[in-house]
Amino acid sequence: MEPLSLHFVHEQVGARFILVGGREVVAGYGDVGAEYGAARDAVALHDASYREILRITGEDRASFLHGMVTQEVKNLPVGSAAYAAFITVKGAMVGDARILKREGDLILDMEPGLGAKVREFLDKYLISEDAELHDGTPESGWLRLLGPRTAQVLAAVLGGPFEALPAQASRQAVVAGQDVWLLGTALPGGVSGVDVLVPRAGLEAVWTALAQAGAAHGLKPLGFDALELLRVEAGVPRYGQDMVDTTIPLEANLTHAISYNKGCYIGQEVIARATFRGRMNRQLAGLLLGNGDVDVAPGTELRRGEKKVGWVTSVVRSPVKGQRVALGYVHRESLEPGTELTLAEGPGTATVAALPFTAG
Repeated sequence: MEPLSLHFVHEQVGARFILVGGREVVAGYGDVGAEYGAARDAVALHDASYREILRITGEDRASFLHGMVTQEVKNLPVGSAAYAAFITVKGAMVGDARILKREGDLILDMEPGLGAKVREFLDKYLISEDAELHDGTPESGWLRLLGPRTAQVLAAVLGGPFEALPAQASRQAVVAGQDVWLLGTALPGGVSGVDVLVPRAGLEAVWTALAQAGAAHGLKPLGFDALELLRVEAGVPRYGQDMVDTTIPLEANLTHAISYNKGCYIGQEVIARATFRGRMNRQLAGLLLGNGDVDVAPGTELRRGEKKVGWVTSVVRSPVKGQRVALGYVHRESLEPGTELTLAEGPGTATVAALPFTAG
């Protein structure tokens, strides 16, 4: 297990810890509803330093990575970020990453437990290019501000007006004496914020400064459980939970991770054929589960009549919908919102719903 750098800071305020991808994560601070509410209506601060970072340097770094991912890299403006997938020649996912293009390097922000797998994949194809792969996780960590008062917190901590950052745009700043990168983020459904890339040695100083500056704006620390609520309501799949090494990106609705104008990359032919053919055989969809007593776990089979038509991947109790909701893969013939499916285990039902989940 890889412990959080700020373990004792969180422990002092009653945090509960879990493991995700072999790394320690704060599950919550005792009131998931309050944490979730702060992210929706005020501002919340999440310690995302459990995420793994791969840094790529060298003159050929952009052209090398460009040929390895589904997204545009060579023409990505410096200071911008983009979401991309790594896929095999057969189109199946190796992993995913947010790529931040800086003047001297590329930063790959990945799920916990994914760093070694992605690095091995890249290493296999790195032959004569002037590009070097570095484990950036020991060097830096992410802190995440979410909520409509994010700009006020950053203005307070920076000592001046803070111009809102669009999603995937970045700028440099100094917080608590630390040189940081600020990167705009947004989830479908209206939750936006800023991720702060901090030197690992300065995480405690920056966390403390943000928490203190946010006190006047209703800031609460945000655990992984509340973050999962927001993610699932937004319909965003997470690698290791909703995506695995047999998933094709189009099945997981990752069209925003794919550039169709960039030229060749590994697995491109499979993506091109699938796009030309149209709808995939199965696709990630929303599912309404109601408030029944039947426990629905990830992996639960979905049926329509006697026929298996899919399975569940993530389940949460959604404040927006006032019931349990899920993400899951559903056969294309059963994707119409309102389609009622049955659960293979128990008498429960699941109703297909559009993503993201919205009130009403």
